[in-house]
Amino acid sequence: MSPIAQKELRRKTKKFVEEEVEDDGWWWIVNNGIWASFLCFAVFGLLVRLAVSVHPYSGAANPPKYGDFEAQRHWMEITLNLPIKDWYTNSTSNDLSYWGLDYPPLTAYQSYFHGLFLRFFHPDSVSLFTSRGHESYLGKLLMRWTVCFGRKSSRKTEIAWHIAMVLLNPCLILIDHGHFQYNCISLGLTVGAVAAILSNSDLIACFLFSLALNHKQMSAYFAPAFFSHLLGKCLKRSNPLLEVLKLGFVVVGTFSLIWWPYIHSMEAFLQVLSRLAPFERGLYEDYVANFWCTTSVVIKWKKLFTTPTLKLLSFGATISTCLPSMIQQIWAPSKRGFLYGLLNSAFSFYLFSFQVHEKSILLPLLPASLLAIEEPFLYNWITLNALFSMFPLLVRDKLVIPYIALLGLFSLLYYASPNQIRGTKETKTLESSLKALFLVCALIFHIVYLTLPAPNRYPYLFEALVMLLCFSQFVSLAFYTNAQQWMLLKHSVLVDKEKKLL
Repeated sequence: MSPIAQKELRRKTKKFVEEEVEDDGWWWIVNNGIWASFLCFAVFGLLVRLAVSVHPYSGAANPPKYGDFEAQRHWMEITLNLPIKDWYTNSTSNDLSYWGLDYPPLTAYQSYFHGLFLRFFHPDSVSLFTSRGHESYLGKLLMRWTVCFGRKSSRKTEIAWHIAMVLLNPCLILIDHGHFQYNCISLGLTVGAVAAILSNSDLIACFLFSLALNHKQMSAYFAPAFFSHLLGKCLKRSNPLLEVLKLGFVVVGTFSLIWWPYIHSMEAFLQVLSRLAPFERGLYEDYVANFWCTTSVVIKWKKLFTTPTLKLLSFGATISTCLPSMIQQIWAPSKRGFLYGLLNSAFSFYLFSFQVHEKSILLPLLPASLLAIEEPFLYNWITLNALFSMFPLLVRDKLVIPYIALLGLFSLLYYASPNQIRGTKETKTLESSLKALFLVCALIFHIVYLTLPAPNRYPYLFEALVMLLCFSQFVSLAFYTNAQQWMLLKHSVLVDKEKKLL
């Protein structure tokens, strides 16, 4: 290359970099590297969580059973003061009708270690019997801290934005640090398993996802996607049977280790299993935006069918709706297809499975967040609708102020995204109009919900309207993401044809 050409190339490169720095407000964040950016957002995320935690929580000062905060505290009390064989058994010391353990053993072990932490600083908060409904300032502070510490792009600015969107997701913060739960642990283990899949570390992925399943059984929302993707990969290798056996060995070994205290007795094993499937609670809880609850306005499912029949109906609907996604990944497994498969599988469970509640929308939200760079509009839309669907629950928990603050923070981050991501957000005029219409309706509804009482004849009218509106959006998104996953198959076929021509 001639000196003149080299000089011209340097000039253009310098100009390009200056334009990028000027146009992209995220450049200053990543100037010192991705790890510095991650630390910055992690600290800010922790401060946001601490700010939310000073607000009320589920069941605050609301006897006799209080709420989820008391459930988590009670599990620490039980696991700390009773032998392991009695944790899931009804007895005079462990009344299962009062927040009995209904999660897998890994949650029980987590409760035990958190209980040790509380007992060290404040023994009264986890003493057997006498600590029921314990709400001292120190006890609440320690409980909040146990939640805080239980937890591919080529451009650095995109990665920084992605980290911010994941760490500052308003739905997870409000449920775990406001309402009070430990979803961050099972979701974190699932993220680790997904990262292992994307790094081609399938055995590690099986181990981490098995841990997630053993922490919260709702992680099964992702099981069809993991199963179909890994099976598809095994079938394309030289020795499929050996590959499947290796994965199965890791899964069985992990489950055996966690369930060890209970697998020596069939009675104890079945007792734990019975606690993990609370069919007696019914087909759905409250006004969740899924198929069964939404259509119950017209079809009274609980009156027309018995619980065993409803179990079969929900099982059949769940499997049949996630089957197309599974077939696509068994046929042509791919990393991006796997992420869509996670989202489609979680949507199927949320919309059609048995015993779903509002907080379950956190599960479809996880893979949507992992697709945020490729599908920013999808991530924004599902987050806004997920947040809206939980609004009545958060109002009951007196979390309106953090709800508004986190909604504003999320919107600010989304619309301040890097130029490359911002360029993918443009939608058609019809889509923009529909989005604007939905947002106006949601804004009006928020004002009406907070200022006007519901009619005496229809006391749950507002909750039903939220359910109907969000259900329509979730169904639309599920159709879209299934179509996107199958479009990947068409793309892979075209690539194969081009390779053959070459």
